[in-house]
Amino acid sequence: MKDFHALLLALLAFPASLQAQSDAGPATAKRTFEDAQADLQRRLDEAVAELDSLRKRIAEEKIPLSRRLSELEGDLQKARQEHQQTTRLLDGRTLDLSNLRNEIKARQEEKSYLSNLLSEYARNFESRLHVAELQRHAGPLEQAKLAHENTTLTGDEVLARQAALLATSITRLEDAVGGTRFEGTAVGPDGAVRHGTFALVGPAAWFRSADGAAVGTAEQRLGSLEPAQIPFERPEDHDAAAAFVASGAGLAPIDTTLGNAHKVAATQETFVEHVKKGGPVLVPIFLLAGAAFLVALYRWLGLAFLRSPSRARIQELHAAVARRDHAAAQAKAAAIGGPVGAMLVVGVAHLDEPRELVEEVLFENVLTTRLRLQRFLPFIAISAAAAPLLGLLGTVTGIMNTFQLITVFGTGDVKTLSSGISEALITTEFGLIVAIPSLLIHAFLTRKAKRVVDDMETAAVGFLNQLAKAGPAITPDPEPTPALVPEPKPLVAVA
Repeated sequence: MKDFHALLLALLAFPASLQAQSDAGPATAKRTFEDAQADLQRRLDEAVAELDSLRKRIAEEKIPLSRRLSELEGDLQKARQEHQQTTRLLDGRTLDLSNLRNEIKARQEEKSYLSNLLSEYARNFESRLHVAELQRHAGPLEQAKLAHENTTLTGDEVLARQAALLATSITRLEDAVGGTRFEGTAVGPDGAVRHGTFALVGPAAWFRSADGAAVGTAEQRLGSLEPAQIPFERPEDHDAAAAFVASGAGLAPIDTTLGNAHKVAATQETFVEHVKKGGPVLVPIFLLAGAAFLVALYRWLGLAFLRSPSRARIQELHAAVARRDHAAAQAKAAAIGGPVGAMLVVGVAHLDEPRELVEEVLFENVLTTRLRLQRFLPFIAISAAAAPLLGLLGTVTGIMNTFQLITVFGTGDVKTLSSGISEALITTEFGLIVAIPSLLIHAFLTRKAKRVVDDMETAAVGFLNQLAKAGPAITPDPEPTPALVPEPKPLVAVA
């Protein structure tokens, strides 16, 4: 290869040597050209020989190299196959790992769901327990409720505590089939806490103290989580319940309302207690109601004993008027009685007067009687209108008291707000109780008074019409007055 490179360099330098020889002279140039040609031929021969040698060596080395290349290609194919197998295995492992992660995540979600479900079950389980059972299952119930909040517990320990409550509830169901007895404490009617035995059959529970003195049903009082012992009123019920709790068998008195009867009885109150809750606004409401009642009673008594005119007697009066019989008309009018009779008596007294004058006299009597009949009736109407307004005033003051209590105590305890709410509702209640009867009584008395006035107006119109039919009154001729004759003047003598 070195000679071949030298030959190439010589060929490249050949033009330069020719140029130099041309400058030296023709003879010298010819000899130099021949030397260079010989030298180049020699070098070319050497290069060709070296090339042949190199080709032989390449041919000799090509077969081992080809064999080696084939071996390496086989190794490469095997490596590629191993790579593909490893890649497939790695993809499978990756897929399995992904599936395993998804499975773990699903199991964790199921675990969280079960834990939440058990927590919800614990809350519902507590709400469905009888108040007497809270003491019995307080331990597992408290552990299950506080398991989530305890950061020192693992997930398995949390589930274990919640599962313990589930086992407790199953045991409770088994005990509830035939009833069960257990120890506990209950609060008696006097407020003393007594230790004793509970007997539970379904939703009904009985309690018997350890000394046997206190026996009754076990119920829950409003605002308390301790079971309350409600004693029996009859001695035979007391003895039967004591024997049943002590032995676990026999007959026992049961409250079919499950304690609701006692709760309803506790909420009942007397009329005086109900009125006291209404506050000071009920005082004017009651005063107004009493005054309206007295006025209504007075007016009813005044209107109830008024006589209604008889059609037959009025017709008899009309006949006497037609005959111009003053005495008979006076007697018939007095016999009618009541406001109508009094009015007709006045009309008969002016029988001989002109019709217009009689009409004015009758109208005056009707107006006077109307004012007398309607006296004090507006007070009843005012009472009917003022009572709801007083009730509304009590409602406003009660709501104001309620907001004041909310400001002080908040809205956590409803009992503290009951006084203001009771005042607001009770005053409205009594306001309507006073207003509605007052309105009805006023309408009744007004209608009754109007009926009397209508009877008077009807009788007056009939009397005037009969008077018009009878014609003008026949009056005797007045005696002639003597004519005034002038006195004769005395004769005067003429001198």
